[in-house]
Amino acid sequence: MKTLTDAWDWLTAHWAGDDGIWHRLTQHLVLTVVCLVISCLIALPVGLVLGHLGKGGALAVNISNVGRAVPTFAVLVLLLLTPIGKWGEGPTVVALVLFAVPPLLTNAYVGMREVDRDVVRAARGMGMTGRQMLWRVEVPLATPMILNGVRIAAVQLVATATIAALAGGGGLGRIITAGFNLASTPQVVAGAVLVAVFALLVEGLFETAERLAPKRGSR
Repeated sequence: MKTLTDAWDWLTAHWAGDDGIWHRLTQHLVLTVVCLVISCLIALPVGLVLGHLGKGGALAVNISNVGRAVPTFAVLVLLLLTPIGKWGEGPTVVALVLFAVPPLLTNAYVGMREVDRDVVRAARGMGMTGRQMLWRVEVPLATPMILNGVRIAAVQLVATATIAALAGGGGLGRIITAGFNLASTPQVVAGAVLVAVFALLVEGLFETAERLAPKRGSR
């Protein structure tokens, strides 16, 4: 109980400054958003096109899922030993992007393949081109599943972006590592609570977006 009280006291007293919570939270948010955007730009086009064509998707999903079996920390360490290690936040961004791609690609592909084939055939019978069917029929109906993949990736990134501190980067992970270095259990607990709350907020935001998505798809 004393540890929780001390953690609360630490939280209420460390919001300002370069090592303060606001600054670290901003760094964490920027890193998460950058990695999520890059991951979406890589994974979603591939998942949507393969899902639309119905070819090669299973192979692509299986290859991307191999990344889930490799610990992100191990990837980060290996990248630090390569020339990429000299690119500042580069190794962290690459490691996190590789970590976020599998759920995005998998959900985009599965969402496209689960679109009612009768609807697709009806759209084709109306004379729609492949591009029109993709953007006017399949993507809107697959949006809930696609958003689910984005949600999973976003929450995972929030939780995993703490590894940036191990490579000298910023973010909420710096609070936790500093707490370990200072043997300050309250600071470690406070950092962990901040990451957990941040992840829950992101989860709630995407849950709300997913609830709204079916209405758009039905229209």
